[in-house]
Amino acid sequence: MPELDPETLSPTQRRIYDEIASVRHGTVRGPFAIWLRKPEIADKANQFGNAVRANGALDKRLFELMVLVVARHWNAQYEWFAHEKQALKAGVSSDVVEAIRYGRAPSFDKDDERLVYELVIELMDSKRLSDAAYERGIAFLGLDLMIEFITAVGFYTMVAIVLNSFDAPVPGDLTPLPRL
Repeated sequence: MPELDPETLSPTQRRIYDEIASVRHGTVRGPFAIWLRKPEIADKANQFGNAVRANGALDKRLFELMVLVVARHWNAQYEWFAHEKQALKAGVSSDVVEAIRYGRAPSFDKDDERLVYELVIELMDSKRLSDAAYERGIAFLGLDLMIEFITAVGFYTMVAIVLNSFDAPVPGDLTPLPRL
């Protein structure tokens, strides 16, 4: 898909572009570069993404871990690229990141990370949560945060599907995830 030239955007596209770029290091890449062709989708996706990412209550370390597990499941190269450094910065250990990158179950030092990993894996693999997993999630997160968490898993699943369907480029033509 050809890159959009910011100088050729409609006023609506330009407003949304500027909003997105203002919180993403001045750039619009990945799914937002795709969605911007449909400004109403880009705008709503940006709002939705901000609701779970920027304004969500889930601990940033657990949030970024969740995104990496989703990215690995979908082999979403750009999604991994966009969140790996954020996960490390938020406190996810490099050993956990590398295990997930290579499709191995990590050895967790932190019980909350193990739970987040297990919940996401179960959702990705079985398309639902067992009663036991649901109860563990509720016991740790509470109902409101569990709703936010599951919604974020769904949002980043949607992001992965869009990225993969349109083969969104990773800067520098990197391939951070090996094919499993």
